[in-house]
Order: sequence, then C-alpha cells, then structure tokens
Amino acid sequence: MNELLNNILFLPEQASTFAERVDSLHIFVVTVTMLSSFAVGTAALYFFFRYRRRTPEQLTEYVIPSVKTEFLFVSLPLIFFLTWFVIGFRDFVFVTTPPKDAMDVYVMGKQWMWKFAYPEGPNGVNVLHVPANRPVRLLITSRDVLHSFFVPAFRIKMDAVPGRYTQTWFEATKPGTYQILCTEYCGLSHSKMLGEVVVLSPEEWDAWLKEQRRGDLANRQDALADLSLAPQPARMAEQGQKVAAEVGCFKCHTVNGEPHIGPTFLGLYGRQSTLQDGGAIRADEAYITQSMMDPGAHLVTGYANAMPTFQGKLTGPQTAAIVEYIKTLRTPDIRTTGASQGPVYEPIQQ
Repeated sequence: MNELLNNILFLPEQASTFAERVDSLHIFVVTVTMLSSFAVGTAALYFFFRYRRRTPEQLTEYVIPSVKTEFLFVSLPLIFFLTWFVIGFRDFVFVTTPPKDAMDVYVMGKQWMWKFAYPEGPNGVNVLHVPANRPVRLLITSRDVLHSFFVPAFRIKMDAVPGRYTQTWFEATKPGTYQILCTEYCGLSHSKMLGEVVVLSPEEWDAWLKEQRRGDLANRQDALADLSLAPQPARMAEQGQKVAAEVGCFKCHTVNGEPHIGPTFLGLYGRQSTLQDGGAIRADEAYITQSMMDPGAHLVTGYANAMPTFQGKLTGPQTAAIVEYIKTLRTPDIRTTGASQGPVYEPIQQ
C-alpha cells in the first residue's frame, strides 16, 4: 500500500529511515484533505440542486446552526491539525537530533558544485560515499552564496549558509546511487549544481575507505605498508592546528586549560558555557564557527569582546579544520559524556 500511494503521488524512492516518516505524514495529510474536499464539493453540488431557487419570490432560508453542529465543525478540523502538528514536531525532533555515534561529513556548497570532507579523509567533489545502515551527520556550509543541500530519496534538505554551519543527518537503508540537488537559486548554473550519494554496503564501505586511504598514503609517500598497523591521523585536525597557528588563535587561546584572553581550547567542544546575558550555550560546530565569524554574538561570562572577526578571512574548509582540531582537545569528562557526535581522536601535541 505504501509503495502504491508513493507511485500515485509520484514520490521518489524511499531510501532512508526518515523518508518513511515524511511520506506517512504527507499521505495522511493528502488523504484527509482530499476526502474533506470531496465531501465539501459533493455537499455543495447537492445543495445547488436541492435548494435551488424555483420562483422569483423565493428567498434563501436563514439557518441558525445548533451548538452541537458548530462544535463538530470546529473540533473535527482542530483534531486533525493538532494531530498533524504532533506528528510533524516528533519528526522534526527526530531529524534535528543526530545519533551520538553518527559519522561526520563536512559539506561545502560552491558555485556550482558540492565538496565533501571526512575528518579522517578522504575528500570528494559532487560524490558522497557513505555506508548503509549507519547514521551520517552532515555539517553544511557555503563558500560564496546561499545554497540548499537536498537529497529527494532521503527526504532531507538543509540550507548552506556562508560563514556558519548548519547540520542534518540521515541513515541510508539500502545501497544505491541517489541524486543531490541544490534547491536555493544560486546563479546561472543553479540547475547544474548536481551531485550524488553513493551508498555502499558495510563491506564495500570498508574496502572503499581502505582503498582511498591507500591512495592518499601513496600520494603523500607515506612509509606505512599496512593500514592496519596504526590508526590514521585526523588530517583535517592537523590542518586545523596549522591554520589556527597561522591566523593567530594561540595568541589568545591556550590548549592546556590555562586561562587567557579567550577560553581555552582544551575541553571546549561539547562544553556548556554560561553567557553574559544569563543564558547558556553548548559549544558545538555551529557555535564555534559563529564565534569565529561573529565573536560578539554570544559572549561567555568572564571574557571581554576582544576577538576580531574572521569573516572573509577563513574559507569553509579552514573553518571546518579548526573545528576538527578543537574537537581533538577533549578532556576525559567530555569524552565519556557522549557529547561528541563523531570519532574521538587523541590530542595533537603542540
């Protein structure tokens, strides 16, 4: 029945755990509204003939509905709308709360292509490889203008905004190749900003990742002959450490927990901080990125608004690399509380 209704409504293939939720609500809303429209139309047609004006002197009868009738016509639509709201809110919470064991992938929109970066490598352009039956969190930004990352088969769509990171997640349910579209007009070649998600079985994913790492090691003339001898370094984190040093982050931020002009990077990721306005905020990717681009947006108690903005000075990949570096500087309490959404690395030594 589900497949039949999807075909009738010309919906794309369901290829993620979220797709069935969206389609169920969609079909529920469409069915109720179509039946209601049919009932209203049929009643209007019946009344048109049943109570048509037969003589020039005939007047339209003035009808005063009873309280029960008014209650029925108000409460019945209200019940449906509240039901749709509850289901929609449940699904909204589901899609905005990535599992703690989700695999992170950085996504950058650029006129007119999609770039993908895995914290441990490799990178990709317009092709995103992911394993089936494993949650994947996308951290999305833009290098130039507004874009919107949309995978119809997964029923996920999220804006790519310059200077900040948005996030969404999915769990593909079956191997295959699925189209990526940009759904925010971004220039002359907007319609050509296409990509694809290649979903691999767990065995194929392991083989693909190993092959990519082997090729990367060969390009870098690495001496390791067997990838299983040691874990691979977090390449984005290493790049982030280098970028942070080049732009002067360590002039105000320490990595050993000591207080300085700005908060220490040690244990920053995942930490709950109290703001000067009395609120609280969790240091996730979005907060750290916003702090680099708009330092005065959320001032932590005890620190002055002394940090310069890096808007226009850091590219999307550089920002992502710094975030990944900060994520490696986790304290044991942060590591064990499940605050991380991605893999845990050992700190990179200064």
